[in-house]
Amino acid sequence: MFDHRPSAGSLALYKIRPAIVTAVSDKIDITLDGCKSKRVRPKDIAILHPGPLKSLGDLGDPAGNVDEAWALLEGGETHLEELAELAFGDYTPTTAWAAWQLVAEGLYFEGTPENIKVRSEAQIAEDRAQCEAKAAAERDRETFLERLRSRALEEGDRERLSEVERMALKVNDRSRILQALGHQESAENAHRMLVDVGYWEATHNPYPARQSLVEVDPDHSLPELPREERLDLTHLAAYAIDDEGSQDPDDAISLDGDRIWVHVADVAALVTPDSELDLEARERAANLYIPERIVHMLPPAITDILGLGLQEISPALSFGFRLDEQGEPQELEVAASLVRVSRHSYAEINERMGEEPFATLYQLAERYRNRRKVAGAASIDLPEVSVRVNDENIRIKPLKRLDSRQMVTDAMLMAGEAVARYAIVRDIPVPFATQPPPDARAEPEGMAQMYAYRRQMKPSQSKAVEEAHSGLGLEVYTRTTSPLRRYLDLVTHQQLRAHLKGETLLAVSDITERIGATDGTGGAIRRAERFSNTHWKMVYLQRNSLWQGTGVVVEMNDKRATVIIPELAMETRVRLRREVPLDQEIRLAVREVDLADLTAWFRVIE
Repeated sequence: MFDHRPSAGSLALYKIRPAIVTAVSDKIDITLDGCKSKRVRPKDIAILHPGPLKSLGDLGDPAGNVDEAWALLEGGETHLEELAELAFGDYTPTTAWAAWQLVAEGLYFEGTPENIKVRSEAQIAEDRAQCEAKAAAERDRETFLERLRSRALEEGDRERLSEVERMALKVNDRSRILQALGHQESAENAHRMLVDVGYWEATHNPYPARQSLVEVDPDHSLPELPREERLDLTHLAAYAIDDEGSQDPDDAISLDGDRIWVHVADVAALVTPDSELDLEARERAANLYIPERIVHMLPPAITDILGLGLQEISPALSFGFRLDEQGEPQELEVAASLVRVSRHSYAEINERMGEEPFATLYQLAERYRNRRKVAGAASIDLPEVSVRVNDENIRIKPLKRLDSRQMVTDAMLMAGEAVARYAIVRDIPVPFATQPPPDARAEPEGMAQMYAYRRQMKPSQSKAVEEAHSGLGLEVYTRTTSPLRRYLDLVTHQQLRAHLKGETLLAVSDITERIGATDGTGGAIRRAERFSNTHWKMVYLQRNSLWQGTGVVVEMNDKRATVIIPELAMETRVRLRREVPLDQEIRLAVREVDLADLTAWFRVIE
């Protein structure tokens, strides 16, 4: 064997690259591919051949017989010089480098230039099988990617695309498939690709899943309604007034002389604190209302039992009060009751507003509303729509500003204020609904001013201590009329029932804990509902590519206008040729829709 000490002209191995030694001192000068020079320590290189080698370009690809060399050496050990001679017939810089490549490849041989181990037949066969399997997998992967590019999925491809689906649902933030296709890794791109290849229908709504929300109804058994004394109010006409098609009537109103009664489904009679039903509802926080379905926080069967007007006689928790001349609710009576309720739509009752009891109820509601307005209640009347999907038929219906709707809203607010005051006086801990005031109060007029004022409004919050609700113009308020749909309303009912029966109340700390438990999920529900509504509006516009309509300019910024489209309750931005006055109407036509990005672009029709 040759002396492995470096000398000028010898062939060296530097990391995994060939090099020529050009000078030797305390360090060694070497030249790499591309004539790049480098000074290294002796231990940084291994000498493969003493040379002389003038150029790395002289290292060719010699012919040899690797199988024969391996057969001669099988079961033993060797060194680079011997391997080069056996495999290529000579030991030169070229064959030395070729022999080292065999070692580096690791199939037949492995080790160092001085100590090369000859691998067994079994090891070689195993490596070849692994190599072939890897190559087959790579071919299969490339074929799969080509099917994606050509949008020609096979049945087995759906399982592989679950990786992309997890990214589209924001479960994962990495996708090797998106990487391989050259797409930026984002939930929107994953969504776009899944629709493009047919894995998802264009109508698929991913937003509840993106918010990690439960998408099936709870399925717990229900206890029997307890036998207890109830105030019989069945002699009063009670009206459950809601949107057409409402499935969970949980409140109704009556008028008894000058006394208003608000009846609410007595959910706390069945759902007691910390019961299995209560814990499930607490985890879910509220019903999820999306255009294609409702996901309930309580088993739907509870609505069949307690929904007002679904049975001839309904159990309720009823709140009776009078409004004084200033419009404040007084003399609240809270009672577990029995009521006889008829169900009606807002549109139907709006046609009967001149009749009793609706005429009187509306006058009382107006008195109450005027009081709140004087106290600074926000008066924001921006377009709203109802988005409903039935068998993928999309219906977008503007919500009209009906007197009947305003009357019911005010009656529910009266009950919430009255209960809040009742709870404070009697030291009953309940979750209060609060909202800080905007930086500057205003009475906006016109859509543009209302749009600007809404942006000043601060988020409402639930708290265990009373504070004002600025947006409603109320010093105290608790949501109490939707216990079938909102968990914190249910908590208020649980507290009121415990108070009426002389049972132990939940402490302030318990209320705080329940608010904290529902806060995050409640926010996720609101986001899922907002995104879901926008999603179906985008699907609607995709299907109606010739859509045209009216927009109202609510903000101008250097010929770029923010526009609200009333019939869609949608905000968009368009470029105008000139600045126009705020609140001016313009005609728009849909230009392009990006479903995954929840964005639609419109052009102005001159």
